[in-house]
Amino acid sequence: MTSTTTRPAGSTRDEAPEGDHDDVAARLLDSAATLSYDPATDLDWDAPLEPDLYGLNPEWCSLFGTPLWDEMSEEQRVTLTRHEVCSIMSTGIWFEMILQQMILRDQYVQDPSTSEFQFALTEIADECRHSIMFARACAKMDVPNYIPRRLTVEVARAFKTLANAEAAYGGILVAEEVLDVMQRDWMRGEQVLPIVRGTSRIHVVEESRHMKFAREEIRESMVGVSERRRRTSAFVISMAAYFIVTSMVNPGVYAAAGLDTRRAVREAARSEHRKAMMRTSCAHLMHFLSEVGLLTPRAAKVYRKINML
Repeated sequence: MTSTTTRPAGSTRDEAPEGDHDDVAARLLDSAATLSYDPATDLDWDAPLEPDLYGLNPEWCSLFGTPLWDEMSEEQRVTLTRHEVCSIMSTGIWFEMILQQMILRDQYVQDPSTSEFQFALTEIADECRHSIMFARACAKMDVPNYIPRRLTVEVARAFKTLANAEAAYGGILVAEEVLDVMQRDWMRGEQVLPIVRGTSRIHVVEESRHMKFAREEIRESMVGVSERRRRTSAFVISMAAYFIVTSMVNPGVYAAAGLDTRRAVREAARSEHRKAMMRTSCAHLMHFLSEVGLLTPRAAKVYRKINML
């Protein structure tokens, strides 16, 4: 996740001490060389799926703790969690494609000898592998592709084209931080399918580098910004969060489990357990956004609407 600030080819960042930014990228390159995975060979794609294992920890299911959850059969619960995790993975693929385009746009005709340029391409390679990994996992679970609704897709086109600097990185960080907390639980879940535990482990390890770089980029971008830009960026990030979070669980997952979709959507929206899990998963993100001045009252209102705050 390298900066998406538009700048002339070969220009430098005068706001930060010379070498600091490239030093971070160099350390991340070293980390990538030391600890990276190849999902094609590091996961057992031929192992059969155990019929009684969930797609994610039940506590992370959108209906957990609702009256409807209590009425569901165990088979329905297993089916729902598998479809939900694949819906989240599909949303991840969608956003990783946005991320890759922003990185390529930023690095166009930049100096390829820098660590920043090389880490940017390393990250793109990571994201490509992650997307293929998620796609194969969904196919393994025999779950269809759950894409965001049309409005979200079109809004994302504008976001990936126009967002830069802290706005772009804030949106990226939202997607990665929320998923990171979930996957840290899934990778340890004894009731969770090994294929989900394995993909979660790989994603957590490799995305930790991406999140580190994103936070550094945001801090750097916020140096000396105007009040107007700060407030605008904060709101843009919150709206990116809105579209990402509301796209994670496609309503089609409920029909796939043989449930009444309208009732399921209604109960999921009312679930106090789900709201609490979301707030917990976003606590670190909200602290960081507040620290860098990107948690304004207007943005906080959006976060509260989607239970991130």
